[in-house]
Amino acid sequence: MIELPETHVLTKQVNETLTGKAIANAVANAHPHSFAWYSGDPTTYGAMLAGQKVSQTSTEFGSCGTSVEIKCQDMLLSISTPIKYHNPGEKLPKSHQLLLEFDDGSHMSCTVQMWGSMLCVPFSQRPEPPQTPCPFTDAFDESYLDGLIGKESPTLSAKALLATEQRIPGLGNGVLQDILFNAGIHPKRKLASLSDTDRERLFHSIKSTLKNMRDKGGRDTEKDLFNQNGGYVTILSKNTFIFPCRECGSQLVRQAYMGGNIYFCPTCQPM
Repeated sequence: MIELPETHVLTKQVNETLTGKAIANAVANAHPHSFAWYSGDPTTYGAMLAGQKVSQTSTEFGSCGTSVEIKCQDMLLSISTPIKYHNPGEKLPKSHQLLLEFDDGSHMSCTVQMWGSMLCVPFSQRPEPPQTPCPFTDAFDESYLDGLIGKESPTLSAKALLATEQRIPGLGNGVLQDILFNAGIHPKRKLASLSDTDRERLFHSIKSTLKNMRDKGGRDTEKDLFNQNGGYVTILSKNTFIFPCRECGSQLVRQAYMGGNIYFCPTCQPM
């Protein structure tokens, strides 16, 4: 799954790079992956997409948080896995789950890492986007976050609130780490233990951290359309946990928790 900052970065890059290109050929599921999902039979993607011109992307109707939407005249591609662009003549990936060839000889590829979907449907059948407000909008305010918290069990952890069940589409375990660090909240903290001040810090951290990630071209742990790392330097990630905390000098911690790793500073994010 691509997460919210990278979804917006990819959407902008796809819009600037692919709009106007006609699809000459499309191949889906050439290299089967256990956790790659398609709509219907992927062998029909070629017939559905051939000759279709990329006319607009989700900049017109908004991304879905976890996916980039690419309108190809009558068809819609909704992609929740990394997307790469290849100039004419460039070497293509050996393994891919979706490959588009354009009329100018350039290509777009998707190679699933952990899991991802590459859906192709008539645009008239476009699924309804999530009805939850995006953190980049004013509709995602403190009262909205308080409402989310109020609906959940007091024993739910901060990580579970933010990174499970897509309560905030596109906010996953990757961006979660810096959000909680900036808020000074341990990933295992229970909702019942959060004070009003904690909730306020969490709200402002969600808004500012995600915006910073988006505005800097995504995180340095992820790649953009042109296979370049994002410009946002992560505070807590696989790249940094071996170093001391940049704020207090304590040793950062990596632990397995709820099906993935969490990173935290035991001093800045006390239980």
